[in-house]
Amino acid sequence: MRSVMGVMSHSVGAGHGDPSVTAVTPGGDPVLAARLRVPAVPGTFVRRERLVEQLTEGALSPLTLVNGPAGAGKTLLVADWIRAREPGEVAWLTVEPEDCAPGVFWAYVLHAFGHHGIAVPENIGSPARPGEVDHSLLARLAAWLNGRDSRVILVLDEFDRVAGCAEVAEGLQFVLRHAGEGLRLVIVSRTEPLLPLHRYRAAGELVDIRADDLAFRAEETAALVDRHGLPLSADGARVLTERTGGWAAGLRLCTLAARRAGDPDSFLKEFEPGHSTVADFLLGEVLRVQPAETQDLLLRTSILEETHPDLANALTGRDDAEPILEELQRANAFVEPIGHSWYRLHPLFAEILRVHLGVRHPGLEPELHRTAARWLLRAGLLDEALPHAADAGDWELAAAEFIDRLAIGRLLTGLAAERLDGLFARMAPEASGPAPDLVRAARELAHHDVDRGVAYLRRAEENLPGGDGGDAAAVRLSCAVLRVLAARVAGSADLAETAARAVADAERALPADRLERSPELTALMLTDLGSAQLWAGRFDAARATLSDAVRTAQGPSTAFPRHEALSRLALIDFLYGRPGQAESHARGAIAEAEHSGLPVSEGTGMAQLVLAAVAIDRDDLAAARGHLDQAAGTTAAARDPIVAVELAILRSRLLCARGDARAALLALDDLAEQRLVAAGPSPWVSDRIAMATAAARLADGDPRAAVKVFEERPGHSCPESLVAEAWARVAAGEGERALRILDDLPEHRNRGPVLDVWGLLTRARAVDALGDSAAAESLLQKALTAARPHHLRRPFLEAGPWVRQLLRDRPALARQHAWLTGTLSRRPVDGWSREEYTGYAGPRPEPLSARERDVLERLAQLMSTEEIAADLQLSVNTVKTHLKSIYRKLAATRRGEAVRRARELGLL
Repeated sequence: MRSVMGVMSHSVGAGHGDPSVTAVTPGGDPVLAARLRVPAVPGTFVRRERLVEQLTEGALSPLTLVNGPAGAGKTLLVADWIRAREPGEVAWLTVEPEDCAPGVFWAYVLHAFGHHGIAVPENIGSPARPGEVDHSLLARLAAWLNGRDSRVILVLDEFDRVAGCAEVAEGLQFVLRHAGEGLRLVIVSRTEPLLPLHRYRAAGELVDIRADDLAFRAEETAALVDRHGLPLSADGARVLTERTGGWAAGLRLCTLAARRAGDPDSFLKEFEPGHSTVADFLLGEVLRVQPAETQDLLLRTSILEETHPDLANALTGRDDAEPILEELQRANAFVEPIGHSWYRLHPLFAEILRVHLGVRHPGLEPELHRTAARWLLRAGLLDEALPHAADAGDWELAAAEFIDRLAIGRLLTGLAAERLDGLFARMAPEASGPAPDLVRAARELAHHDVDRGVAYLRRAEENLPGGDGGDAAAVRLSCAVLRVLAARVAGSADLAETAARAVADAERALPADRLERSPELTALMLTDLGSAQLWAGRFDAARATLSDAVRTAQGPSTAFPRHEALSRLALIDFLYGRPGQAESHARGAIAEAEHSGLPVSEGTGMAQLVLAAVAIDRDDLAAARGHLDQAAGTTAAARDPIVAVELAILRSRLLCARGDARAALLALDDLAEQRLVAAGPSPWVSDRIAMATAAARLADGDPRAAVKVFEERPGHSCPESLVAEAWARVAAGEGERALRILDDLPEHRNRGPVLDVWGLLTRARAVDALGDSAAAESLLQKALTAARPHHLRRPFLEAGPWVRQLLRDRPALARQHAWLTGTLSRRPVDGWSREEYTGYAGPRPEPLSARERDVLERLAQLMSTEEIAADLQLSVNTVKTHLKSIYRKLAATRRGEAVRRARELGLL
């Protein structure tokens, strides 16, 4: 008696050499040879080289996935590629649902090899039972493939028929992983297979051809219609492509219909759904051949972008939607399954059906939309329900559900904000009640129209529902959140804090799970409250509030509040004189925006401003200019008062640093703080403007004008402003007055190193002017020590020649602070100085960044790469990157050559 393995291995090759033997599957059914043949390609097929190139590239990778909807042309694409490519060993299998049985599937795979002339060794065997496959068989198959001199391409067409069969997918993944270079797998499917595609993508071992790739482009459409004998202009091909979305089956249908028209171009351009030969064709060929119940379902569900059997039943009033939809999908009748029992009509067909619905059932569409809205709301699908409520004209329902589900925050932030704003912009003025007015208020405040927003908000508050129910609490919470936003836009911290307490009261009246589903509400409220507190100069309170906002803001819907809160924390750190923390928070804000896909133009701009401010303090002017340009390109630059003020101030500082004091003053001339907000001015913002104006006056050589700026603002009392006044008075020759100001500085527990450096340097300048050079040197050394960890160069550059002179007289002190002395030895002109070129006849090199100058200075001190990294608190790899850049800019190849060239340029 022959063994089972012998019988089955013989059956794999049956039909090839012994026609009398019929190949069978493990269950005893005959092998269907049609499933093993490469499909024929019709003469009207258009080969698209861009897709052929992708398939050819896929032959070099383990896995190629051709994934798209029915009628997208997947099978013909791969079949044409197989037939046109150079001869090689290719096996084709069209998958059937019965292949969910692993034994049947692998038996067919082995038969496919044999059918296409790929001899499978007898020792591999074949599955003995339909429902299982021996693991050792798969191991032998993989080992054989891995040991072959040439690779096999296995095409599995219509693999979506077994897409949910985990055992088949696991076996396929095992063989593919262990077959090495011997197997290339091409899967053609409407759905993604249960393979670890993420791993293949991460390893660059997957070629992915998707629906977007399969969609025809205009020039490909022109070629297709030409194959059908239809004369069509380039513009006509473009119109046809846009109308069908490039869907292959739709193109062919429209092409067939257009062939009947005398002027195909005019036919396509004048095409109107429901009133064209295309509509007649589609309705006649697809709709009217269906039973009456199917026609009714298609017409009623045409109002939906996606439908579920239960939703379809609600629209038809019957209970037969599930089998009808399944049959339509099987028949490829413009119905596509999209998973989890949901279906989608092709957009072109749905558009035509909607027109036909209006003809067959006039006036029914609004009621269908209302029914769909209520079903979707019961299913918890608010986003999908709102457009239907709007199309039904039921704005009270739309607004009430929007407020009740605590979704008001989504009008103010997140990816859906623009869509929701457009939706509710259509709201009829007749819609009345607290919910519609709250939606109107949110829209106006989002557009920064405080007066109109507050008017709607007040009207909503006058009609608040009574009681303590969930609906009433949701309305009160939405009112309070919008009150915080209104206070922020108006610049009133008191009103914002009052409204925030109302938010807390309303939240206590709601279940925790409802609040958890709308995390953006709390995140927005905290960010708005913190921003109002920041404007008022309540920095400690703002820091605490914004830190809470960062902790609260978790998830995609809170990406913008988190980005904004981090940006404002960065500003507070900078105002406190802590550049390291400011830079860290700013980069965190930028990373949050990038991670969430927020365009740079839609960011707050504040993080870029903080990075610019830190760069100016470090004398990295090129980086500062780049950050300012990015901040100026954001929408916040025109509507956020803090961003507007800081942008003008930092532009002025940058111009001063570049030696253009007159332009720096002009940058501040048009800055009218009182026009930025409706509420009172911000004291610290006024101080910042005064400090910038005084700095520009000093840079312009007019210290008396700088002093006058502060004399005209006798109420200023923040430490930064007082130090700036002392600095101006020293420059004006009022050293003793400057020392009295410094002696009277109020204690500030949050004062950072930047203010300490400016204070020490101001005092040093004052005592030096009064003749106490020893005290000046001691104070300067303290200032240098405080500045070094943060690379604060700007205070010393603005201190005048006495710092350079003192360091020249103290070589040991200069060597100790080489990070600064190179900067002091030159006057910046576009990042370089005129002195840098004295005696150097070579071409003008590219400027070094501030960090590159730091590395260069340590390079000249014969420090190793590791020592430089430790001293600058950088990674070794980062230092190596800076060294490569230095060598390139100085046209050097070695350390010694770079140092020598730097000395010739006056950089050291």
